[in-house]
Amino acid sequence: MNFDQVVDFAVKHGITHIQFIAAHLDPNGTKEESLRKKAILDQKGLVAYSFGVNRTSTDKEANRKLFEFAKLMGMKLIIVEPRDMAEWDNLEQLVKEYDIKLAIHNHGRGTVYGDPATVKKVLAERDRRIGVCLDIGHVVGAGFDAAEVFRGYDDRVYDMHFKDKTVQTDAKGKATPVDTEIGKGDTKYAALFAEIKKSNWSGVMAIETDSKAFAEDPNQLVAEAKKFFAAGLGKE
Repeated sequence: MNFDQVVDFAVKHGITHIQFIAAHLDPNGTKEESLRKKAILDQKGLVAYSFGVNRTSTDKEANRKLFEFAKLMGMKLIIVEPRDMAEWDNLEQLVKEYDIKLAIHNHGRGTVYGDPATVKKVLAERDRRIGVCLDIGHVVGAGFDAAEVFRGYDDRVYDMHFKDKTVQTDAKGKATPVDTEIGKGDTKYAALFAEIKKSNWSGVMAIETDSKAFAEDPNQLVAEAKKFFAAGLGKE
């Protein structure tokens, strides 16, 4: 979808908070274009609460563009997945300067933050405004228990990617995580919802999919995800 299609889709499905990607809101675009789109969102009652997953670098001034863009749009959270641990020094400096949170996104096994232990190590060494964007599907696809991982991050989970996966094994024994409708995969959502309630967590669970088939027509996926969420947490 382009930006206008995303806006129409969100209004249609009663979604008010959106995590945009660079194809929709460009941190490197002009200030005028960003403010034009922000005005459309405001008029429609929509909130661009975050954007990402963003690339970052060891160049502090290049990273500053992300923070300036977030400030312009009124965002208090940026989703990142730094490939080089050396990037964290300048990112932490920018977090302190702008008072804007960063949330570390995880992909699956073999990626930089695929193991929650790696994320915990970063959190232990950094400002508390650096937290986690917990991608539920990738956590489960990597063989971890989502509720246990959520609990292990204590109060540093600032965002979640709300999806589900099941691990399928082919004839050669190769295991591949595959997207399913939310609630129909391997995620133990009852346990995760219980942890969310227990902690009084108040972030956003952003409905997401890695499936090209779901992405081609996400209407049913999103509608069912909203129902599943409301049934599990008793809210929207």
